[in-house]
Amino acid sequence: MKHAGESALDRLEPLLTSLRAIPALREKARGTFYRGSRAFVHFHEDVTGLFADVRFGEEFERVDVTSAAKQQRLVRRIVVALSRAAFPRPTGTARVRR
Repeated sequence: MKHAGESALDRLEPLLTSLRAIPALREKARGTFYRGSRAFVHFHEDVTGLFADVRFGEEFERVDVTSAAKQQRLVRRIVVALSRAAFPRPTGTARVRR
């Protein structure tokens, strides 16, 4: 699967615009976004559609972004993931002894 070319990125422009509005992300090249010093999301295309590779964890996860609805779902998922990263849950809870 090849990286998305200019015409594929043109089709993804509404998604790219939404990603550009997320303060935690920085677009280093058109369609390639970083969070800090690590690549966070980039795009691929093939005959089956358009796909985003997103680093929700240590590895990239491939997400179908062919339709507008799938693109919106991805933006919501990214916003939630980044907000959780900014405010992580505690790993344990303190026990209160009585």
